[in-house]
This record gives sequence, C-alpha cells and structure tokens, in this order.
Amino acid sequence: MAEHSLLDLGPEVSAALAEHRPVVALESTIITHGMPYPRNLDTARQVEQVVHEHGAVPATIALIGGRLKVGLVQQDLEELAEPGQAAKASRRDLAALVARKATAGTTVAATMYIAALAGIPVFATGGIGGVHRGAEESFDISADLIELGSTPVTVVCAGAKSILDLPKTLEVLETYGVPVIGVGTSEFPAFFSRTSGLPVAHRVDSAHELAELVAAQRLLGLPGGVLVANPIPEADALASEQIDGIIEQALSDASRQSIRGKDVTPFLLARVNELTGGRSLTANVALIQNNAALAADLAVALCAQEQPRSAASDSARL
Repeated sequence: MAEHSLLDLGPEVSAALAEHRPVVALESTIITHGMPYPRNLDTARQVEQVVHEHGAVPATIALIGGRLKVGLVQQDLEELAEPGQAAKASRRDLAALVARKATAGTTVAATMYIAALAGIPVFATGGIGGVHRGAEESFDISADLIELGSTPVTVVCAGAKSILDLPKTLEVLETYGVPVIGVGTSEFPAFFSRTSGLPVAHRVDSAHELAELVAAQRLLGLPGGVLVANPIPEADALASEQIDGIIEQALSDASRQSIRGKDVTPFLLARVNELTGGRSLTANVALIQNNAALAADLAVALCAQEQPRSAASDSARL
C-alpha cells in the first residue's frame, strides 16, 4: 500500500490493501458528468454493491476538497451526484484542482493514475475515451489512451464509447503497446453493442485466464496497462444498426452547437439517451455493473495467485 501526502484512503480500502485483499478502483465522472441525477447516485451505490458481492472492496476515486480520495463515504457520493457541483478532472487538471482545493469527478486517465498511486491494480469503468471522429482535423484524442500506455493498471470496460472512431482508437492503443483482451469474445465491443467488426489482440474465457495474462504482463515489467474488453450483456445490448444512426444524429447536433473538448462526451451521451428514449442509459448502467463484476472476479483471482507466491517466499526465508 502506497503512502502519498495528497492521498486519502477510506478505512475499508486501507484495511484491504494492508491485508492484501482484492480491491477494485471505480471512476467518478460517471457520477458527476455521465448520468442524470438521481440515476447517477443510484448507479454508484449499485456498482459498489456488485463489487462487494463478488468478493472485493470497491474504491471509488474522486477529488474531494483538493485531496485524492480513494474509497468514498455516502456523503462524498451525494455531493458528487448533485448537478453542477463538481469539476471534471483528467490527469492534466489534477494539479490545478488540488491547488484550488476543488472537488471533481475523475476520468479514466485520472482514476488510473490515482489507483496506481494507491497500489490498486484493477479498475472497472463503463467505456474508455479514445480517438474522436474527425480527429485527423481536430486532433481530439483522449488522454485515456496515453495513460493506458504508461500506467500499470488493468482497466475493465465495454470497449471504447461508440461515439468515437473505434478503428483509430485501436490503432493508437497498438502504438502505445496496450494489449486489448476480449473476455468471451474475439471482437472489440462497441459499448452499447456487443460487436464492432474489429478484432481484439487476444481472447480469454474466464477471470482465471485473465489473471494469468495480467500477471505475465507484470512479470515482464511492461510499463503500461491492460485493456479488458467485456461485452455488454446480450439482454441489455442495443442493435448496432440502430445506435449508429442515433450517434450520427448526436454528432451532427454537437457540431451545429459548437460543442468541443471535454464537453463533447457528456453532451453526446445525454443526446443519445434522449434519442433512444432512455434505453441507452439503461444499457450504460447494465454494462458498468457487468464490468464491475468481472473486475472484482479478476481482483480476487490475482490475490489468489499472490498467496502461493507469498507463502513460497516466506518458506524460502525460513
């Protein structure tokens, strides 16, 4: 367990890390910018419960009063869930927000960085950021991809958000040496849809197999993360031919309203939810819970692998 002057660990998280029990990091921009109130608060609580039910400790991460907080209490969740009360923090924003003693939800990139500081190797989110459509002109590429290339945290997601350019996103991940692993699939999922027509680098079919792969990545000393692509449950998925047209409409609306930068993704997700009559939000909740369950299973499997190694090390010292 790491110590850092700006890091505050919740009691349950602190105890679990000290005792080498499984912990799963969770991001907070889903709460602050990803869903409407009060669905955001309900979802945050449900996702933490899913992690508990699968044998791990949830560690929701956010910036609270300028502190990097890992493991939030109910009051923190409620404060973050209130509309307009929190900023949005990627890695580039952390220093400025800490200096201002601000409160903010953390993106995938910022959550990965803080999870690594705390010594948490597994992180569950909905979907990662990626290369935006039209990036050849805008150069709009998410910091999530750079973080995945440099920070040794395994991220469980339902692919990249389908509002993005998925082929270019996978190309950038390859450039940064990030292994993209499909769980029970050989195709990269497209967030709301189970398939994209794009292959993943490797496939596994269980949390145990995934843990073996993640452990090998660490043993090799490779510096970056592992991206785990976990398709949305079939019952909750939206048909790709349906969602593609809706995304095109949302992108057109964003362009017409000159929505740019960090405002693009929240705008598009909200607009897609409007255009689907709320079905995309239901799918979003389902895929986050599904990812949290797999991440907890992975964290448990990684801890189970560590125990024999620790025992062997102790025997050797004796």
